[in-house]
Amino acid sequence: MTATFNESMDPISISSTTFTLFQEGTPVTGTVSYSGLIASFDPTVDLLPNTIYTITITNEVENLFGKSMENDYIWEFTTGTIISAPTVISTDPENNAINVARNKVVKVNFSEAINSSTIDGTTFYLKKDETLVVGTITYSGTTATFTPTNLWDSETIYTATITSGIENLDGIAIESNIEWSFTAGTETASLEPVFLGTAGNYVILAKTAINNISTSAITGDLGLSPAATSYITGFSLTNATGYATSAQVTGHIFAADMADPTPINLTTAVENMITAYNDAAGRPFPDFLELATGSIGGLTLTPGLYKWTNTVSIGSDITISGGADDVWIFQISEDLLMSNGVNITLVGGAQAKNIFWQLAGQATLGTTSHFEGIILSMTGINFQTGASFNGRALAQTAVVLDGNIIVEK
Repeated sequence: MTATFNESMDPISISSTTFTLFQEGTPVTGTVSYSGLIASFDPTVDLLPNTIYTITITNEVENLFGKSMENDYIWEFTTGTIISAPTVISTDPENNAINVARNKVVKVNFSEAINSSTIDGTTFYLKKDETLVVGTITYSGTTATFTPTNLWDSETIYTATITSGIENLDGIAIESNIEWSFTAGTETASLEPVFLGTAGNYVILAKTAINNISTSAITGDLGLSPAATSYITGFSLTNATGYATSAQVTGHIFAADMADPTPINLTTAVENMITAYNDAAGRPFPDFLELATGSIGGLTLTPGLYKWTNTVSIGSDITISGGADDVWIFQISEDLLMSNGVNITLVGGAQAKNIFWQLAGQATLGTTSHFEGIILSMTGINFQTGASFNGRALAQTAVVLDGNIIVEK
């Protein structure tokens, strides 16, 4: 802290008794100095964040002719939040990891939110020897992800680098480059389920509307955010504190305008839904690419990662066959269309909670059809008259119901 006088002062009169710093009546120790026209106070310890301090220069300070100030000079200031540089708190794989799966996605977790525009191929990259690895970089929450275009080479060392070009939301950069290495193994990892976070607390979760045309029977909670309760229609709601109920729902109904803590819970759930969608969409190295050119009716689908760049249609019954711990992820770049009266059947212990349908378009389930799995739609999900559903319907726009049986699995 400094004070500038309008004339030269007697340095002897400027001391820790005439230049003081207090925090709510408590004196702060420090060193007082004087040079030219400027007196300085250098605290011995760091000041507390978000705290009011008072500085006083007393009327005992004198100029070179022994004349003192007429009155004490007092002013206050408030400290801000401690500003620190972001750090990397963990990496996956860890440094010096061995036998890393050849389809492993590299992740970096930061200590705080990062300016996503500063994360790109110049600030987050991997090399094999001196050769850059081609891949895709994404960022969500506090995690940056590098997905290689091709499998890692077996028994090969890779070096990952995070540079000081990465900044937090305040424009503070990482202090220095961070490097770590890992060695790829010879095997690929089995497919992991998509983590839903708190989005998994809802059988139906949407952002813009949940519309019920005729009487449905729903088991599980419904959530809508950021839209308000008025965008949930066709349920004859009974309002309670923080939720509503309906004779058509075995569970609770939540919307963004209800009492706390519902709004923040829903905001988190929607964020988790989007993260889950991005996770499913970003899984690399599909086991099945463009299977049956998207017309999958009549097929038996075994565990694995499936990818289509067009609309997928289910024109006749299909079977999903696998064990209780097996995982299916279906990446669909357009719509998912299920014909009237068509059924999905699970065999061998396969579970709806491990089946993920990620689609960039909308899902339409035909009349009296039966569907199994978790739908992660970038747009909407339409249940036509009499369709039944085991799983979760998670839509980034609206969910439309029409006399359906919906069960959380």
